[in-house]
Amino acid sequence: MKHELITDAVLVKNYIQGDESALSVLIHRHKQKIYSFIYSKVFDKDITEDIFQDTFIKVIKTLKLGKYNEEGKFLPWVMRIAHNLVIDHFRKSNRMPKFDNSGEFSIFSVLGDSALNAEKQLIKEQVECDLRRLIEELPDDQKDVLVMRMYKDMSFKEISDSTGVSINTALGRMRYALINLRKVIEKNNIVLTN
Repeated sequence: MKHELITDAVLVKNYIQGDESALSVLIHRHKQKIYSFIYSKVFDKDITEDIFQDTFIKVIKTLKLGKYNEEGKFLPWVMRIAHNLVIDHFRKSNRMPKFDNSGEFSIFSVLGDSALNAEKQLIKEQVECDLRRLIEELPDDQKDVLVMRMYKDMSFKEISDSTGVSINTALGRMRYALINLRKVIEKNNIVLTN
């Protein structure tokens, strides 16, 4: 039977039973989706490659230990592992604030809100207001992508469809927007720690 016709579930079962080639079919089948997902979070090919490798090391370990359960489908399960590794990467590097998916982009999402007293709350609001102004000053193409991604929580596919540019161009604009914002933040000494 041709590999393309075999479902993920059967390939997983075959791999657990010792068919090593089943795993390479699974990786090949889902590589693009998982790789794009990781890249859309970290904007760096080397880091994406590392996290992609780590994701499949974890997948292999879990499958070999027999800890994979069939309740979840294979791809969403792998995506969850990749997502957790991306979060770990940001925690370790502590470089960029994490972007929550509420659609509200907050540079302070890295801070514990409970730690903010009234004075800090005012500073927080002031900086967020400054940040929105800084975003307004970005070139339109970069600003549009940033706003769609951060405030509207659109995927790069949706951004690409809505702006009529390729996904790679949208990714590039987002990357430049973040680089430019970071430069402005550093230039104005906006402090992101409390």
